[in-house]
Amino acid sequence: MKNVHIALLQIMPEENIDKNLTKGLEFCRKAREQGADIAVFPEMWSAGYALPEDMESLNQNAITVDSSFVQAFAALAKELQMAIAITFLEKDQSLPKNTMCLFDRYGKMVLHYAKVHTCDFGDEGRLSAGDDFYVTDLDTESGVIKVGAMICYDREFPESARILMLKGAELILVPNACPMEINRLAQLRARAYENMLAIATVNYPKGKPDCNGHSSAFDGIAYKPAEACSRDTLIIEAGEAEGIFMANLAIEELRQYRKREVHGNAYRHPEKYGILIAENKEEPFIRADYRK
Repeated sequence: MKNVHIALLQIMPEENIDKNLTKGLEFCRKAREQGADIAVFPEMWSAGYALPEDMESLNQNAITVDSSFVQAFAALAKELQMAIAITFLEKDQSLPKNTMCLFDRYGKMVLHYAKVHTCDFGDEGRLSAGDDFYVTDLDTESGVIKVGAMICYDREFPESARILMLKGAELILVPNACPMEINRLAQLRARAYENMLAIATVNYPKGKPDCNGHSSAFDGIAYKPAEACSRDTLIIEAGEAEGIFMANLAIEELRQYRKREVHGNAYRHPEKYGILIAENKEEPFIRADYRK
């Protein structure tokens, strides 16, 4: 299998969904011209991660999977023969969801994921949370790769990436909308290292409130047979400016690494981890705005 080329679309949103559609399609075309197998958007691209306080306005901004906005990216994926991970505020029967859909190079939706760990301490307290994490076999021109997704705050919980690893993920796509500073980058580095998988995160550039670029990709390969010491798993980190940043993932090298190294699911003892699924909370972690 060839290397998988992942385009991190670190781009600034426009003032409405129609302009975000036009700009998103344009940047997908540019990514394909640069050889991308997969193009990934920042979090909630349809709305530019803007959540009105008024519930009527919030619901009006939400769209369905079969909307013209989402389906335009399905059609483009087929036209370009390139997978596209598009993000949007999804209309739901109750409250809207923070969603990513992954279309393969044939325009088929192979992954439909809603953010599980919504930021209930902020604006996302007005959204519905997703129920589970999912992994799919993504057929790219470079070969088939097992792909899962987390969205922004999901990455701050080791359980998110762990579940995706246990379900077979080799690559996790992470749409994002927050400041990517040293500690959040360290989280991603840790998630990739401990699960022996690749993580590609796409943020909005500096200029978008509360965002600063620094989209990144980690390949999860900490040790190489020919090298005496461990290595940094970071394969690309963008600066703060808008642009397309290409992560080239050596997927076969990652697969060989996973067969011989000690992390992931190689030496776990899940029978001893019962407390991890206990639902009780104690101080100092009691929060009045926590939702199950």
